[in-house]
Amino acid sequence: MTVEITQQSADADAGLAITQEETAAAIETPFRRFVSEFLESRLALGALFTLGAIILAAIFAPFITPQDPYDLAQVDILDGRLPPGSEAFTEYTMWLGSDGAGRDLYSAILYGLRISLAVGITSGIIAIAIGMSVGLSAAYIGGRFETFVMRIVDLQLSFPAALVALMLVALLGKGIDKIILALVVAQWAYYARTVRGSALVERSKEYVEAAASLGLSHARIMFRHILPNCLAPLIVVGTIQTAHAIALEATLSFLGVGLPQTEPSLGVLIANGFEYMLSGKYWISVFPGIALLITIVSINLVGDQLRDVLNPRLKR
Repeated sequence: MTVEITQQSADADAGLAITQEETAAAIETPFRRFVSEFLESRLALGALFTLGAIILAAIFAPFITPQDPYDLAQVDILDGRLPPGSEAFTEYTMWLGSDGAGRDLYSAILYGLRISLAVGITSGIIAIAIGMSVGLSAAYIGGRFETFVMRIVDLQLSFPAALVALMLVALLGKGIDKIILALVVAQWAYYARTVRGSALVERSKEYVEAAASLGLSHARIMFRHILPNCLAPLIVVGTIQTAHAIALEATLSFLGVGLPQTEPSLGVLIANGFEYMLSGKYWISVFPGIALLITIVSINLVGDQLRDVLNPRLKR
């Protein structure tokens, strides 16, 4: 009799546990599932925290740096090429040393990160808006319009993005606005092709036909019904392309066609120290290069994890 009671109690506990699991699974939202799957990778989580710290440091750079490298009144040529840990003539410690112009590298790197992140994010948002609209329209309208648009996209993608941006900046001149325009032109085709591929799959589904039968406008069907189902690959491509835009801006600045010397970005700082590499003054190029590398790698790791989480075909 005691055995039967114990068995019944165990069965009841097992049934209660199953019920609790089913209830927990039922109340699990897609956002919670996304967060839990993203947090499975400690590497991606570390990259996310690193990227967040970099963004916060860049935003609050005027409050946590001893010098404004853009203000020539605060830059002393006598502080030029000081090694890390040296004391400046203005009585503060240059923990990362200084460049040839006397700029504190710690301050210059954080201000350079502000430019890099601003250029990458701004150009990415504009390129996403253009590419998304073009790709979505091509997939929805179809026919000759789609053929014409996609041939333009193919022509754009046949040239390296660095070459396109380099030619445009060489023609337009230096400046943040010129670099952003060049990066938008170099990147919009990637988003157009990505959205067009996803939208073609969604275009043939029944909910699109049902929305059309209700008399909804084409714009509403495209942007309110089809577009939300195309956001997953767009987010992944946007993350990767942001890192690519940051690297491309640094490349242009390193080549001398990006930002002027009075507004040093990471590429300008690396270029300024390149001539001193063989003379032992490694810090002028190495520290900005490390900051650029950490930023790009962090963004790429976050993007890779987003790809794994948002792509159902990669589920383990």
